[in-house]
Amino acid sequence: MQELKLIFPKKQYEQQVLNYKNEFEINNEIIHGSAGLEEYNNFDEWLSYIINNSKKETVRKGLVPSSTYLAVRIYDKRVIGMIDIRHELNEFLYKFGGHIGYSVRKSERRKGYAKEMLHLALEKCKDMNMKKVLITCDKENIPSAKTIISNGGILENEVLEGEKIKQRYWIYL
Repeated sequence: MQELKLIFPKKQYEQQVLNYKNEFEINNEIIHGSAGLEEYNNFDEWLSYIINNSKKETVRKGLVPSSTYLAVRIYDKRVIGMIDIRHELNEFLYKFGGHIGYSVRKSERRKGYAKEMLHLALEKCKDMNMKKVLITCDKENIPSAKTIISNGGILENEVLEGEKIKQRYWIYL
């Protein structure tokens, strides 16, 4: 049974998004899949940024277009996670970042939400006529690797990014 839905961020979720951001800040964690939410103190500015970031004509120089979604639990409308689908890959994303980045708030981890979020994102990738999707994770992030593998991820290789080893997985749609 589907517990989550992916929705484009809307003003009605402003307080929840700010609470989500705060939960990551308190735990000194990076908010993967949030299209730079940690760089913004103003929800409207972030929302404007992700709208511009979704179109090739208005994406910031050096970046690729992407679609950012909130993963909202259906029964209580709580923001559980965020996921960002990059429409194409540049050199950096091909090596280290992949097509999809995601995060789940700490208080909701280990409940299978990341697996469902990734599944829903892959459906959106199919709708965008993508044939295969690259997803990466740090080698020590075993839960993320399991999430990727459970959605059909096939490990291609491991690469060094600074002092961290990144695992690169392909999912064929």
